[in-house]
Amino acid sequence: MTIKHFSIEYDAINSKNTFTNGDTINGRIIVEVSKQTRIQSLVLIATGKARVCWQEQYGDNHHVYWADEKYYSVQHHILREARQDGTEVIAKGRHIFPFSFKIPDRKLPSSFKSSVGKIVHKFRAELKRSLKLTKKAKAHFTFVSKADMDIPGLMDPQYGCKDKAIKLFGSGTISMDVYTKKMGYEQGEALQIILKISNHSTRSVKPKFILYEKRSFFAQGHRKLWTNEILKQKTEAVAPSTSETVTKVITIPRDLPPSILNCAIIKMEYRLKVNYTM
Repeated sequence: MTIKHFSIEYDAINSKNTFTNGDTINGRIIVEVSKQTRIQSLVLIATGKARVCWQEQYGDNHHVYWADEKYYSVQHHILREARQDGTEVIAKGRHIFPFSFKIPDRKLPSSFKSSVGKIVHKFRAELKRSLKLTKKAKAHFTFVSKADMDIPGLMDPQYGCKDKAIKLFGSGTISMDVYTKKMGYEQGEALQIILKISNHSTRSVKPKFILYEKRSFFAQGHRKLWTNEILKQKTEAVAPSTSETVTKVITIPRDLPPSILNCAIIKMEYRLKVNYTM
């Protein structure tokens, strides 16, 4: 085999090996050949794209829903038409071809992967030789989008309410009013929740606070939904025929991936649910 090794490497710029909008990635394409070799072209392609695909069954029929979305595709010609015959000759041994790529400084969704959909940022290298199959190599890099502070309502106070009549194992009504200072939070930040609960029932109720992840996938006019509970906390019970104001502080886990709100086919968000048990 003439080409013994063909790969892509790049340098990390932080301890997590992540990149964001406007960052420059420096790397190299490594080619090792067993003898002098003529190369027509060596191209590096940086791409960012999303894809979803899932299957649903209706009786005996199966239907596959899928969709793609592309964000960028940038080519760098590392070797091209260096000689009159359109080829470049490289000697036997190991060769390193450095490259530099600046991630577009615009709104892009973060890297994401699940069984239904994925958002991929990667490099692909293609080495072409006359009358030979194109040799390919790839390397993914983890892109984390900068926080988008322009989302409407992100810093606005939030409010929700719920009233429920008790009919099983008791009677009366329970009403809850929930307040938070804003809608958007970062990893590690404290989320303060103020709950005003009026228990006009014959049962004690124990408020509970649930932070959960919600993923939505969209294709061909259909949606697939997936939720996952991240954490759940409770407070002391509220006695029958009493009203209380409860303040609860939840720390957003530092290892949570960022929300994805800027992709047309994948949406990942975090929600707070306030409920109670008896």
